[in-house]
Amino acid sequence: MSKHTLSVLVENKPGVLARIAALFSRRGFNIDSLSVGPTEYPSVSRMTVVVDVEDSPLEQVTKQLNKLVNVIKIVELEPTASVQRELLLLKVRTDNETRPHILQTVELFRAKVIDVATDAVTIEATGSTDKLEALLRVLEPYGIRELVQSGVVAVGRGARSITDRTLRPLERLDRTA
Repeated sequence: MSKHTLSVLVENKPGVLARIAALFSRRGFNIDSLSVGPTEYPSVSRMTVVVDVEDSPLEQVTKQLNKLVNVIKIVELEPTASVQRELLLLKVRTDNETRPHILQTVELFRAKVIDVATDAVTIEATGSTDKLEALLRVLEPYGIRELVQSGVVAVGRGARSITDRTLRPLERLDRTA
C-alpha cells in the first residue's frame, strides 16, 4: 500500500462530497485526509483526497470517479511535483518552568503561539505531514491537551494549473452569473 494524493475538481453543489466519499467507502478504502474548498471559479470546488491504496485499485476508483456527473477533473499529485501542506492547532500544557522550552520549540519549527494562558499555550503550525508529526513528538512530553489538524491541501508545482484548459469555458459563465 502507498499513499496517493488526488486533486479532484468538482461542481460546487450539495451532495457531491457524500457521493465521492461513498465511492471510496464502497471499495473498502479508508480516506487518510480530505480537504474541500472553493477554487478561483465560484461554481467549482477542489477536493484534495489522500488515500492509502495500491496502484491498480486506485486506477479503478479514479475511473469510477470520472463517471460521476459532478466530477470535472482528477489529477494525482506526486509528492515531488507538488506542494503539500497541512494546518495544525495544538494546545500544550505549560507552566513557568516549561514555557521557555515550548516557546523555543515553536520557534525552531517556525510555528506560532496564537494564545497564551497560565497553564497552556495554543500553537499554530503549517507544513508537511512529516514536519507536523515531528513537532508533535517533541511537544508530547509536555502534555498535549487538545489537537486539531486539517487535511492535506496540495497544488502542482510551476505555472501550469489543472484548471487552465479544463475550466476556461466556465470563466465566462461565472462572470455572467
